[in-house]
Amino acid sequence: MIVIGGGAAGFFCAVNAARMHPGLKVVLLEKTSKLLSKVRISGGGRCNVTHHLFDTVEFAKRYPRGHNFVKKTFHQFSSAECIDWFAERGVRLKAEADGRMFPVTDSSETVIECLLREAGRYGVDIRMNAEVKTLQKTGDGFVLTLAGGQELRAPFVCVAAGGYPKAPMFDWLRALGHTVADPTPSLFTFNLPKHPITALMGVAVERARVKIEGSKLQEEGPVLITHWGLSGPAVLRLSAWGARELAAGGYSFKAHVHWVPGQTEADLKATIADARKTHPQKKLENHNLGQLPARLWNFLLRQSGISEEQRFADLPAKAENALVRALTDTVFHVEGKTTFKEEFVTAGGIQLSEVDPNTMMSRKVPGLYFAGEVLDVDGITGGFNFQHAWTSGWIAAGLKGSGTPA
Repeated sequence: MIVIGGGAAGFFCAVNAARMHPGLKVVLLEKTSKLLSKVRISGGGRCNVTHHLFDTVEFAKRYPRGHNFVKKTFHQFSSAECIDWFAERGVRLKAEADGRMFPVTDSSETVIECLLREAGRYGVDIRMNAEVKTLQKTGDGFVLTLAGGQELRAPFVCVAAGGYPKAPMFDWLRALGHTVADPTPSLFTFNLPKHPITALMGVAVERARVKIEGSKLQEEGPVLITHWGLSGPAVLRLSAWGARELAAGGYSFKAHVHWVPGQTEADLKATIADARKTHPQKKLENHNLGQLPARLWNFLLRQSGISEEQRFADLPAKAENALVRALTDTVFHVEGKTTFKEEFVTAGGIQLSEVDPNTMMSRKVPGLYFAGEVLDVDGITGGFNFQHAWTSGWIAAGLKGSGTPA
C-alpha cells in the first residue's frame, strides 16, 4: 500500500495499515522534508488531538461541510476510540474547560514521537521529498510517477495529501475521474483596515456574539481583538460556517458584535437608570456595565461620545443610547481575511458522494482510498479536523472493500 501524504491522516493510515495487515508492505510518501507539520504547530505546539465530546451525532454537528459523512465514519472510530488508541501507546490526553484535548505533556512532540515509534515498529517505509506527479490506474493496481521520474507500483493507494488552496492542484485526482468541490479558505480572522479598535490588540472578551449582516450566520464565544481585526473562537467558527458565503462576497461584509450577550438593550437601560438613582455622582468610566476588559469599556465610552469625567447624573439621553447601541450592536466593516496560521483549513476537496464512508474507498476507482483534508470535509476549531484525519486514516487502513480482510 502506498500512502500519499505525511500529515496526520496519512501517517495514521500508514501505521495502522502496517499493524492490521502484517504481510503488507506500506510506503509513505511525503513531498516535503517535514512530517506531521500541522500536528507539530497545532494548539500553539501542544497539539489539539481531539475533542471531549462522545455523542457521535453532536460531534458531527461541528463540521460545516461533511457532517452526514462523518456521522457514519465516527461510528467506526470515534473520539473515545482515538483517546484509547493513544493511551494504549503511552500518550494520555487531558480535556480543557472548552472540551479541547491535549497530551498531558502539553507537547505535540509526544504525539509525533508516538506515531514515529509505531511506524518503526511496523516497518513503514517513509520516503521524504517524494512528490507524486501522476497517479494512474492499471489492471492490477496503480502506477505513481514521482517528481524526478521514478515510478512506483502498488495494488492499493491512499491519498491523504491534505487540502489544496487552488483548484488546479487537484488535477491529478480529477484525471482518475473524481469530482472536486472548489477549495475555499476556512478558519480565518476578520480584517478591519484602519479601524481604531485595532489599537486594543491583545484584548480578549470571554463571551460575545458575532453576526454577519444579511445572513443567518451567528456565533457566540470568546473574541480576541488583534492588530488587524477580530479573531478568537467565535470569529473562527463563524468563518468556517460562512466559508463559501463570505468567499462569494469577496470577504467584504458587515459584522455585528454584541459585547454583552447576556444583557438586552432594556437590561442595560434599566441598569443605567438604577445607577442614576443610587450613585448619580459616579463616573461611567468607573462603573463597567458589562464587566468588559477596562480598555474595551473605555473605548466604547469614547466611541459613544462619553468623556472620562462623565457622571451618571448628567448623562445625556443621546450618549446613553449611543452607549447601549455600542454594547449591543457595534458594527464593523470587514474587508478581507487573515489566515489563522495554526488552524488553517481548506473547505472543498474530493466530492463525498464519490467515496464510501464505510471503507474510505473511491466508488469510482477500486483500491483507491482517501483520508483527511483532501476530502470535502472540514470542522470548526477544537480538535475536530484532527479527529476526521485520525478516523478516515484508520478506516482506510482497514483496506475494506478491496477483497483484503480487515
